[in-house]
Amino acid sequence: MNIFCKKILVGVFVIFCITIIIIIIQQRRQRSIFQNVQYVQEDKILPYIKDGDIICRLGDRIWSMYFKELSPHDKRFSHLGIIRIRNDIISVINAEGLADEGKDFVNEVPLREFLKSAQKIGIFRLRTIEGEVVSNTAIEYIGLPFDWQFDMEDNNKLYCTELLYVILKKINVDIVLKKVFIKEIGKNIIPLDICSQSEYFMEIGYWEK
Repeated sequence: MNIFCKKILVGVFVIFCITIIIIIIQQRRQRSIFQNVQYVQEDKILPYIKDGDIICRLGDRIWSMYFKELSPHDKRFSHLGIIRIRNDIISVINAEGLADEGKDFVNEVPLREFLKSAQKIGIFRLRTIEGEVVSNTAIEYIGLPFDWQFDMEDNNKLYCTELLYVILKKINVDIVLKKVFIKEIGKNIIPLDICSQSEYFMEIGYWEK
């Protein structure tokens, strides 16, 4: 092997080593950032929640920033679910669109899991409907797939605010909730400020990380 080839091999090896070092440094930085991320803690909201409350959050995903902007007035939140309390076990029923995690359906998760990505949390309570009625109705929809078409004419698939909408309409068909037209998909949807901008709800509390 001539000197020229040896120099090329040495150069390639050096570049390879530098690349590995950079990757290791970046991974350590990412782990450090992840470990330092703070979310709304469970103990902050526990004294205020009741069965059937609506819990709204601002998540940490890229699309969370998009969904919160679909609300015409209150842009604090990007997702919501229904609190269910049975035998001191607190869970959240919500329609998630996490296809990459196999969670693109209506499911029931522990409150702590729901809060894992919560940068902001709001708790809302219906003024005239008992919470137990809301949570009991919500469990009927567990297992339905996430509505990627955002089609409010089909209740066999649901997105997060659509889940709340069909629950309330089933309890009281006369309830009217506002919709907004999204030109990108050519459809009306229920926005995330459905609770804070409706006479049917009262805000119980609001927390940031």
